[in-house]
Amino acid sequence: MKNYEPTVTERLNASKKAKQAQLEKARAIAAANSQGFAERQSARRATDIARNARIAERKAAKIQEAAARDAELAQARLDEEASAAKRKAAQEAELAETQRRASALEAEQKAERDRRYAARKARQK
Repeated sequence: MKNYEPTVTERLNASKKAKQAQLEKARAIAAANSQGFAERQSARRATDIARNARIAERKAAKIQEAAARDAELAQARLDEEASAAKRKAAQEAELAETQRRASALEAEQKAERDRRYAARKARQK
């Protein structure tokens, strides 16, 4: 049998058997079948749960900080509006006082002019 060559079907069967043997070997070594797999898996799950809890806490803290910052900004706006209203009221009061003084001065000047006019008319008669 010096020139023996396997046929196509023999080669296919040999390949199939080799693949099956590798598959069985891999299953025997698989992580799910190894000792301690369940312990490692539960440790990973516990770590994931703890990580997710920390992430949720950070998100809640960020939301709370954002709400506090928004409240501070709103209060600052209200304070600014109140002080602007006070400044405007003070300016309006100052303007009213200035107008009152100006009208009082005009009335005083008119009274002085009228008195001089009356004195001049009295001298001419």
